[in-house]
Amino acid sequence: MSSKLDIRFASRTERADLAILFQASDEKQPSGASEADPAEILERAAGVAKFHGKSMTVLDLIAPHQSPFDRVSVIGLGKTQALSDHDWLRAGGKAASLIKKAETVAVYLDAPGTVPTPRQVADVALGMLLRAYSFDRFKTKKGDDEEGDVKTVSVTIISAVSDEAAALLGDVQAVAGGVNLARELVNLPPNVLGPIEFADHAKALVTLGVEVEILTETEMRALGMGALLGVAQGSERPPRLAVMQWKGGKASDKPLAFVGKGVVFDTGGISIKPAANMEDMKGDMGGAAAVIGLMHTLAARKAKVNAVGILGLVENMPDGKAQRPGDIVTSMSGQTIEIINTDAEGRLVLADALWYCNDRFKPRFMVNLATLTGAIVVALGNLHAGLFSNDDPLSEGLLAAGEKTGEKVWRMPLGKEYDKLIDSKFADMKNTGGRYGGSITAAQFLKRFVGETPWAHLDVAGTAMASPSTEINQSWGSGYGVRLLDQLIRDRYEG
Repeated sequence: MSSKLDIRFASRTERADLAILFQASDEKQPSGASEADPAEILERAAGVAKFHGKSMTVLDLIAPHQSPFDRVSVIGLGKTQALSDHDWLRAGGKAASLIKKAETVAVYLDAPGTVPTPRQVADVALGMLLRAYSFDRFKTKKGDDEEGDVKTVSVTIISAVSDEAAALLGDVQAVAGGVNLARELVNLPPNVLGPIEFADHAKALVTLGVEVEILTETEMRALGMGALLGVAQGSERPPRLAVMQWKGGKASDKPLAFVGKGVVFDTGGISIKPAANMEDMKGDMGGAAAVIGLMHTLAARKAKVNAVGILGLVENMPDGKAQRPGDIVTSMSGQTIEIINTDAEGRLVLADALWYCNDRFKPRFMVNLATLTGAIVVALGNLHAGLFSNDDPLSEGLLAAGEKTGEKVWRMPLGKEYDKLIDSKFADMKNTGGRYGGSITAAQFLKRFVGETPWAHLDVAGTAMASPSTEINQSWGSGYGVRLLDQLIRDRYEG
């Protein structure tokens, strides 16, 4: 059964099926101990010698007689001085994991030495909403649950700063909505989510005030997008370019631009991938999912910024019409590209999308996200996304936002020596530079389509899908990038 959380903030005790308290490892009392029936709860907690409040550990207690709760759980926070905003987010996720069959939950946050700020209280709520997401729409329900049954759980988060935290609830819901939209799209099967269906999800943002245009194959051909169209030509499903604009800043402000690789399924084309794990290539649109999730968040929270989101939506299939290794295509920029490997397709899609974005919108900066290379997973695993950039301030902003949100990035090198590896004997460039430094040569390829505009490329192949389960995410699709970019905008670009 799926759960929907109805969250509110309060400053007093509530009757609930489940009470969740928090305890730092350097404090003797859990949160809410002075209110939540208390001497008995505290006595039981103190009597369990092996629970020391270590970060994200849980102690389950039997509720005392005449307690206003049926169950009581205590979550460890670790040492007070070491607590970060991200730890409160994680704590919220851990709290949501304890709900089980409860229909009413009271979460007590204030404890000796660990009184959270309004933003940290809001982060607990965000962590709960992120952890509550599950993808089960294609599962046949078992037992007594009816198909499609969704349980609504009433959650009251109790703290001394409840009024201030309540003012942030809409903000929290906007971020959670964007992340969970991105997760949903990555999780959807490729027979359900093609380029046209993905574009329809972009159109739906109109209800939030986003201006949306969808370019068809005919319009892209007129613009000269030979690189993107070359990838799409082997599929029966036509490509789309989704252009989303959020205008929350001054009319004179240049927009911030975000471009996403949206290969809804990637077989590798004629350079076909091995069969093992090819089903995971439904997630090869994780970059585009992050961009649409970000645009949802910015619009839902009425961000005071102008932003453009562009999605290059294609399917890469082997077919008699598919492009071949050895083909030469002409990009929208006029630069020609020799196709060495048809499985190096994402950079072809992004080449035309980046050029179009830069040429039309003249943005303040461009950030593209793409599940681009397996090489970045070899280099960084799935704990960091690869960051490549021609601009130090933009890189510094992304690194700082990554530390705040836990969506971490690691800056990788660019340079003329790497650029030479994609020079072609027959065209202006080739679409792969060989086995070594594969993520770097892919970034060098993209760099040829951004001009002098400040630009960052995030290779999210290891973080957008099949990343490790965490306190705030148990989904195969992680929604990586939405919170990272939203934080970047909040900290550095929003008036």
